[in-house]
Amino acid sequence: QVQLVESGGGLVQPGGSLRLSCAASGRISSINAMGWYRQAPGKERELVAIMPSGGSTNYADSVKGRFTISRDNAKSTVYLQMNSLKPEDTAVYYCKLRVGYAIFTDYWGQGTQVTVSS
Repeated sequence: QVQLVESGGGLVQPGGSLRLSCAASGRISSINAMGWYRQAPGKERELVAIMPSGGSTNYADSVKGRFTISRDNAKSTVYLQMNSLKPEDTAVYYCKLRVGYAIFTDYWGQGTQVTVSS
């Protein structure tokens, strides 16, 4: 069983920073990618950043230059450093782990709330 546990969300003023963490545990193999998504109330979940095992990272246009995704392979943990936060960044943030090759399985964290006051 694979589980993803998120932490680091909270309330922050515009222009502030937060760092989200997502720790994976369980039987993990053949990691294809780790990424972050977010979902605002009443909105669809959208991609924020993704880090493929092979290839360059990708960011949503709305967060480029402000957010940075990274990971610690030894700890099976992925991070999202969020700087210059804006009110429109307010959402529940979810990490995702994709495993497999050709046939993939996605695992999701429980979500962590990020609120940027206006």
